[in-house]
Amino acid sequence: MEARDRGIYLPEAELWLDPSRVKPVAFVSHAHSDHFARHHRILCSPATGDVLKARYGQKTACDPVAFGQSIEHNGHSIELFPAGHALGSAQIRIERLSDGASLLYTGDFKRRPSLTCEPYEARTADTLIMETTFGLPKFRFPAIEDVRADVLRFCRETLDAGEVPMLLGYSFGKAQELLAILTGSGLEAMVHDSIRKLLPTFESHGFAFPPWQVFDPGGIDGKVLVFPPTAERKAALAEIKRPCRTAVATGWAIDPRARYRYRADAAFPLSDHADWPDLLRCAQEVQPSRILTTHGYAAPFAADLRRRGFNAWSLHGIDQMELSLGLDEPEA
Repeated sequence: MEARDRGIYLPEAELWLDPSRVKPVAFVSHAHSDHFARHHRILCSPATGDVLKARYGQKTACDPVAFGQSIEHNGHSIELFPAGHALGSAQIRIERLSDGASLLYTGDFKRRPSLTCEPYEARTADTLIMETTFGLPKFRFPAIEDVRADVLRFCRETLDAGEVPMLLGYSFGKAQELLAILTGSGLEAMVHDSIRKLLPTFESHGFAFPPWQVFDPGGIDGKVLVFPPTAERKAALAEIKRPCRTAVATGWAIDPRARYRYRADAAFPLSDHADWPDLLRCAQEVQPSRILTTHGYAAPFAADLRRRGFNAWSLHGIDQMELSLGLDEPEA
């Protein structure tokens, strides 16, 4: 196994995991742009394939693998199962047929319940490669029910004050989650067109949304706007002739200063990644003999795991040299 060229490569299986440069065969865990390139062959869940086609066009060479289905690839058995990160997000478990050695790669994942994606599932494996974006003890998210209630409270208080509430989340995943939070609240929504384009894909996979319209600056009275936190937000604010209050949804909102960083009036700790307690729980459930951490606070979290008795190392970081011999061992 090698971590190089913006991805993780498994030479025995001749398979790349979430590379951002074009490869012959790659597993794409989900449809966020930093995990995708136009590979010659893409292994992904059916829903991820649908989102990729909706976002990037019909030429995407997806080879969908249904959750729970097992396929054989270069002497290995491959299974995908839900990661809970966004619609279609998948973990991959790879087992070497010759001796049963197994590897599990989580990709981006979260354990908390979602309104717009499949719930996380756990599996066991000999080696665990896990995403550790929020791998410090200070990252402990509040109950999801409380976060959703705070979002609705922000919207109602803003409307009661005669202002326009704008909720900010990435066009794929977070924006749909924010829109779904409005279901049954009596609040009406307007969405940016980049969000609108993906809603039919979510609906085709069984996820429902409250009534919504595409953004029209002339019809915003009484509406909650749902927008990406990018240039489109600035353009919309320039068109709105009414006072507007913005709120960003991000796991980094666990820091009270986050709203200043995002130049928003409020910030809600609504994340599509696992927090520190759930990262620990993942490691405990998988029961691996070795753990490799990647992304975010990979080295500190690996050190934390070692103090707890795990054989854990950062895949990218200052402790990688300590693992040089281990990386040369056969991997599934």
